[in-house]
Amino acid sequence: MFFRDCKNVLLFLALAGMFGTASVSQAQEGSRSSERNKGKSGKASAREEIKYPDSTRQEPKAKGAAKAQASLQKLIDANNKEDYPSAREQADAMLANPAAADYDRALAAQIGSIAAYNLDDTPATIAYLKQAIEINALENNAHFQLMHMLASLQLQEEQYPEGLSTLDRYFAETNSKAPDDIALKGQGLYQAERYAEAVPLLKQAIDTSPEPKDNWRTLLMASYIELGQTDQAMQMAEAAAAKAPDDKRVQLNLASTYLQADKYDRAAAVLEKLRSAGQLTEERDYRLLYSTYANIDNREKDVIGVINDGLQKGILKPDRDTYVALAQSYYYSDQMPQAIEAWQKAAPLAKDGEVYLNLATALWQEDRLPEAKQAAKQALDKGVKRPETARKILAQP
Repeated sequence: MFFRDCKNVLLFLALAGMFGTASVSQAQEGSRSSERNKGKSGKASAREEIKYPDSTRQEPKAKGAAKAQASLQKLIDANNKEDYPSAREQADAMLANPAAADYDRALAAQIGSIAAYNLDDTPATIAYLKQAIEINALENNAHFQLMHMLASLQLQEEQYPEGLSTLDRYFAETNSKAPDDIALKGQGLYQAERYAEAVPLLKQAIDTSPEPKDNWRTLLMASYIELGQTDQAMQMAEAAAAKAPDDKRVQLNLASTYLQADKYDRAAAVLEKLRSAGQLTEERDYRLLYSTYANIDNREKDVIGVINDGLQKGILKPDRDTYVALAQSYYYSDQMPQAIEAWQKAAPLAKDGEVYLNLATALWQEDRLPEAKQAAKQALDKGVKRPETARKILAQP
């Protein structure tokens, strides 16, 4: 189902952006160059972007220790060469260096987090980020970006109380009104199953952003569904689908929303429209459509049509599940020869003897006793939950 994996729906692109391509060749000169770039009025150069203008944090006047500069430059060079094992080793050395200033150690922790992330060591990444933040010596832009990264990683690692606590601190110190930040907290609340608290934040992010991200709407709809407010979720999905009638993903979202609300007829109509347009191109698409029909009374012929169409096009695999669904639909629409044929195809593909037992029962009902006995024996050989039924068939004269 569409909403099943919503806890992972937001990709932490900020993490990838920072840790995947980070270059800090000018980092150790960051604050000192900013001082040099100030004009007579004392205002920062236009080249510098102040990302947190409403911050309550007093930006530190960063100064590195002269004795540590050569080692710090080697650390920066190792990071920029993507020699992460060496960068991490040197970062640890700088953090333990008694001659290093707070700025040197904070920068080392920042680089250590980059190295650890690229070495797939998430616990160490989190530890380095915490160190960099607590040393409290970096300029505001770097300091708060690291705090944002820490919160993102904590949520990613399902450390929901810690991640939300970090975000609370982030908002308290930055006074951020950025929709991306608000949406991240909404996501964290959703992940922590605090759906009622997630809704207003996700709505705020969507309403205040000039370009709301689709995954924000996804989380908001998922939150509504978790709260049992399916009407609101359907309204959102219908509005999105109306704006993008040819977008398969948006239309599948609408169908899944209908399914969450047990509106199987509506879901089937959306999916059938996609099939008619040739947009159901994956096996899961066809399985979703025939399963939807199977949940609607008297739609066996539609199940049969979808499965045979998928098999003919090579989209559906000729496996046990497909043939069982086909056999059941034939059976309940009184097409016994076709049901038997489908069960005959499904039975050898099954791990146990249950399908053989269904086949044996159908053959017995059709007075095809020798074949029924053979299927019953095969059912017992593979194992069934109710062997007495198979034995009853074998006992027939």
